This record gives sequence, structure tokens and C-alpha cells, in this order.
Amino acid sequence: MTWDRSQTIALAKTTCTHCHGYGLRPGRNDREIPCKCVFRAIFRACYARFRECASKEKHLSRVHLQFCAGKDSHKAYGRKVEEYVADFCLVSRRALTPLEYDVFRFHFLLGADWKLCCWRLNLDRGTFFHTLYRIEQKLGCVFRELEPYSLFPLDEYFGGTMRNDLPAAYRTLKVVPIGPPRAVLRPPVRFSAA
Repeated sequence: MTWDRSQTIALAKTTCTHCHGYGLRPGRNDREIPCKCVFRAIFRACYARFRECASKEKHLSRVHLQFCAGKDSHKAYGRKVEEYVADFCLVSRRALTPLEYDVFRFHFLLGADWKLCCWRLNLDRGTFFHTLYRIEQKLGCVFRELEPYSLFPLDEYFGGTMRNDLPAAYRTLKVVPIGPPRAVLRPPVRFSAA
């Protein structure tokens, strides 16, 4: 995935010492890479939506009709709130190491504070917070670069905007326009005086 400044500048921390609030920092081979503050902001936005979805009443959940583009272009039903909660948890479990996932589970999913997490996992405070920042950076990158459907931007996930990217086979098809009808058919009108 390619990153440009228009995607990162709104997410960047203005007081960041690495990117100075621009969101991109110099990388290898004169390429600019996203700053870690951008990944942390992406994670925090996704986590805030996760908390909102998890705290909703279950009877408030709705079924959404989703149009699936493609050769068949069919419609599918889904529960976006429950799907997002499941995707958030499963993607996090796959992307993190066992220690990172334990910290993620205790702190983010179960809501334990840093003292309880340090006591439960036998960590000191510095290691806990370094692990916490590493989790936010790693998951922020994964949530944005997940293929084919990423968890961030949230409006695309929840159906606010739709991408209309056609497959390569459709782009090469020639469109044959249909001409206007040759003659207009008019039904006979009968007058009956009664």
C-alpha cells in the first residue's frame, strides 16, 4: 500500500518529534513512510469504535443490506456492528505475539489498569507501556493495510462510501450503445359515447 501526505496529515500528532505533524517521515531509499503516531491514531480510532459497538444494547443492532459489486452483483445481509467487533478481535489475535495479545486482552478488552496488568503478567511498568505502544503501532498498521477490506477508514467499513473498482476484465469490454427505438408504438384509443 502506498501512503501519501493527504492520508496521514490529519492523523498525525502535531507535537511528534519524528514527523513534526506531517504524518510521514524519511525511510529507506528516499521513500517516506508513515510515522508511528499515525498508526497509534488509527488504532485509537478503531478501538473507540470497537468500544462503542461492544457497549451497544444487543436489541439495537440492525441488519444491513449490502450491495456486492462484481460479475454477479448480488445483495447480502449482514450485521455490521457484530462483524466489526469480531473482526477487531480476530485480526488482533492473529497479528500479535502471545505476550502482546495477553496485554491487549487484559488492558483493552477486559479494561484492567496498568497496575493489575503488571501484577497479572509479571511485568514492570516500563515494559508494560512499551508493549502497549508497540501493540497500538502494530495493530494500527494492520487495521489500515488489511486486504481486501481494511478496518480503517471506518466509514468505508460501515458502508458510508463504496469503492466502484471494476476488475480488469470489465475495463477492457467495449460498450455497445443501444440506439433509440425506430418507431413509437401507440395503442389504439377507442372512444365510446355512452
